[in-house]
Amino acid sequence: MNYLSSEEKLLRAGMLPALLFMAVLSVAGCHEKVSPGTAEVKRTAVSGVTAAEVKLIPVDDYYETSGTVKAKNIGVIASKIMGSVTSVAVKEGQRVSRGQMLLTIDDSDIAQKAKAAGNAVESARQQKQLADVTFSRYARLYEEKALSRQEFDQVEAQKKIAASELERAQAMLKEARAYQGYANVRAPFAGVVTGKKIDPGSMAMPGMQLMTVEDTSAFLVEVPVDERLSAQLKLGAPVDMSVDSLNLGIKGKVSEIVPSVDPVSRTFIVKVATGGQGLRTGLYAKVRIPTGKRDALVVPASSIVEKGQLNGVYSVDAKGIISYRLVRSGKRFRNNIEILSGLDAGDTIIVSGTDRAVDGGVMESSKPSAPEK
Repeated sequence: MNYLSSEEKLLRAGMLPALLFMAVLSVAGCHEKVSPGTAEVKRTAVSGVTAAEVKLIPVDDYYETSGTVKAKNIGVIASKIMGSVTSVAVKEGQRVSRGQMLLTIDDSDIAQKAKAAGNAVESARQQKQLADVTFSRYARLYEEKALSRQEFDQVEAQKKIAASELERAQAMLKEARAYQGYANVRAPFAGVVTGKKIDPGSMAMPGMQLMTVEDTSAFLVEVPVDERLSAQLKLGAPVDMSVDSLNLGIKGKVSEIVPSVDPVSRTFIVKVATGGQGLRTGLYAKVRIPTGKRDALVVPASSIVEKGQLNGVYSVDAKGIISYRLVRSGKRFRNNIEILSGLDAGDTIIVSGTDRAVDGGVMESSKPSAPEK
């Protein structure tokens, strides 16, 4: 048997009332927490917004790709002769007409060659005339049996040689005069000078690029297209294009289809022709090729709310409670955007006034009839 000391008895006797008092407080606190009833959630009333039901609607589907804009005709003008550039008549960005003078090259050496070729032609012509007269005389003598066949053949050969020499001299003269024409460099077609690679005083060499002229009346966009569309795409098919840098939407038509398929990318090249309204070579363009109709779940573009790098919409339940819901968006159809996941047909979302919407708020016109439990 254990016996308590007098000190332990006094300590235990003093603690008992304190323990009883704490137990009473604990029971009272628990009684307040578990009291039956409901706690009303206070929600922000949202006004000035419009909600609509999300539906599946038929859309004109398309295949989207991209490419670089370039002028339909790009003339890279190179020198055909060697010589010093004596003048440049145009500047970059200047519009020129067909046949307009662009620059001139010193042709003094070519002029000397042309003069020498002219002299050679005159000499060869005189030699041919003499050979012709001699042949006529020897032909009469041969008919009169006063000349052997061998002598007649020699005269005839001299005549042919003289004619050949004249033709060669005339060809040299024609070539020299043509090269003289190359000294005056002219625009091959009407367009805009987009490149100037030489200045007065510089030496031009045969094959050296001098200028670039682009016909800006029409443009082409070359785009890679998935091989799945190779049998579906036809010449003349209408195409929608957009140039984001110019905020420009334009129409085009398929003008050329390259039949070979790249074995690495599994794509083939399609060239789309379009007008020249404000376009320039080198611009980036998006191309949308129609592929048919299908049903898609779309929402107005104005209903998409970006938060950081995430896209979402404000959905509204049957009680008018607003909640922010993340979605994965797809293609754009004019003013609508396809929703790939995050929403179902029949859901209700806010389509206008999204700047007023509050996650967890309640539409003012659809306040809940009973507090949430």
